[in-house]
Amino acid sequence: MAEIKPFKGLRYTEKAGEIKNLCCPPYDIVSGEQRQKLIEKNEYNIIRLELPTTEAGEDITPYREAAGTLRSWINDSVLKRDEKEGIYIYEMEFSAFGKSHKVKGFVSLVKAEPFEKGIILPHEETLSKAKADRFNLMKATGCNFSQIYSLYTDEDGSVFDIIKKASEKAPTGEFSDDENVIHRMWVVDDPFIIKSIAEKMADKKLYIADGHHRYETALNYRSYVRDNLDETGSSDYVTMMLVNMENDGLAVFPTHRIVRGLKSFDYKGVCERCSEYFEITPYLNREKGETGLEEAYKNGEKAFVMFIGDNNYTLLKLKDCSVMAELLPDKSEALRGLDVSVLHTLILERIFGIDKENMAKQINLTYTRSADEALAEVDGQRANCCFLLNPTRVEEIKNVAAAGEKMPQKSTYFYPKLTTGLVMNKIFD
Repeated sequence: MAEIKPFKGLRYTEKAGEIKNLCCPPYDIVSGEQRQKLIEKNEYNIIRLELPTTEAGEDITPYREAAGTLRSWINDSVLKRDEKEGIYIYEMEFSAFGKSHKVKGFVSLVKAEPFEKGIILPHEETLSKAKADRFNLMKATGCNFSQIYSLYTDEDGSVFDIIKKASEKAPTGEFSDDENVIHRMWVVDDPFIIKSIAEKMADKKLYIADGHHRYETALNYRSYVRDNLDETGSSDYVTMMLVNMENDGLAVFPTHRIVRGLKSFDYKGVCERCSEYFEITPYLNREKGETGLEEAYKNGEKAFVMFIGDNNYTLLKLKDCSVMAELLPDKSEALRGLDVSVLHTLILERIFGIDKENMAKQINLTYTRSADEALAEVDGQRANCCFLLNPTRVEEIKNVAAAGEKMPQKSTYFYPKLTTGLVMNKIFD
């Protein structure tokens, strides 16, 4: 099953400056303006490696630029590998849903295994453009700058007990980011502790929570190294942040859907067609719409809110789940029972005519974590309507992955995102 092992982490030295000015959010949520602000804080910010640009001139690709920057920082002792192999305990403390949360896991190397082996399981579809970008960066730099976020079951708490005890002392590094998330890391190089964790993880399956593109890239990179280079070794492994599913600090946010560019949109006609499958409560204000959505979530009902502007919120609750079995007979109960599956199948595809290819290309459908952003797009007449969703439950993610299936793109948003820059893995010396 899951094979983990320690590594000599590549980390910032004191020469680089304060760690809070060196780390960055995941590259795919950093705008060009945000990137520049990060570099203005500290010229050694990891964003220059994780999201490179052609700063040296048009004749050098961004990936070669990143490779040159990495070599320079290592040569100048801005970055340095740890002398001992270790694992890196990582904790995030944050506020979500009106209360305080803590999520603690550990970063280690994990042997990359094809999905068909059933050891490491995805739960979401991916986009080819993002995978090509990450592959080119990995090929040029030979480095994992960020970690894939994965979950595992630990019902008796035996793994968590070890990492909890190993992190009782003061953290090696700690900082608070712009969203007031506190990030802490402990370096653990005790061979006995590492061996104990590795043994307990050996019978686990891993469920990718965030980082599907990077994991598929790791598989592609492993094949590339085997076919083109003499060295293989650590290219068989990728860095992951591993968190137990039973952790009560886990927070999953919904990703809302924005529908735009339809040739025609008739609210009454949509409601009439939806009435076949849904119990419809129209003309609500925002407060009542969101309250109804929250109550449906607590009751285990499949529901979402459609917003068409002018303070008009419509609550739709699925009448009978059996319709999903009729329409998706070849899919698992776990996948059919997702709110996002219900929305995509019964409304976006059947009523709006937005097929899977259209969704993948984001022609008529885009996504956002921010309900305010979704509503503003509609109020600003840049979208026909939007759908506010409830979050997907962690157990649902596990069940879909265990069934060997994938959710539609952008079905989950684990919060907070892992910070990039606390520890990296240089695959080759």
